[in-house]
Amino acid sequence: MQVIDTALPEVKIIEPKVFGDTRGFFYESFNQQAFDAAVGRHYDFVQDNHSKSSRGVLRGLHYQVEQAQGKLVRVVQGRVLDVAVDIRKSSATFGQWVAVELSDENQRQLWVPPGFAHGFVVFSETAEFLYKTTDYYAPAHERCIIWNDAQLSIDWQLNGLEPQLSGKDQQGKAFAEADVFA
Repeated sequence: MQVIDTALPEVKIIEPKVFGDTRGFFYESFNQQAFDAAVGRHYDFVQDNHSKSSRGVLRGLHYQVEQAQGKLVRVVQGRVLDVAVDIRKSSATFGQWVAVELSDENQRQLWVPPGFAHGFVVFSETAEFLYKTTDYYAPAHERCIIWNDAQLSIDWQLNGLEPQLSGKDQQGKAFAEADVFA
């Protein structure tokens, strides 16, 4: 696999080595040893999640203030723009974000470590999104930063597409008012 650094040093793009021919393709989607080497430490993954969304669905920006989750995310069908925001107050990149296209064609994965908010928007007709997490879902600790926060000024590359949000995501807090990590 190839590991590509992003503007946020802890967030990594992971490109698996894909073996393909006229019959289809094969790739190793996860290998603990290779992943540990890529991110420079060991994480235990405890939960796998799978979502399917329609064009224009925007999910995020989500995180948990306790039981903070690292997320290794990928798209198995469709195309999304995936966003990670550093919400660690002590970090030199606090309040900065990166956006990476993930698709079934590029087969990229994105590592979003604990301490980052995460979201994505779907650009294909539908998209199936998989993510491995380093801690369990804990609804009492879940938080959401509003997707269009003026201070963060994330370029979601919507190009006129009206995002579809859940009720929970519509109630996201402004970044300046959000619970963040020390």
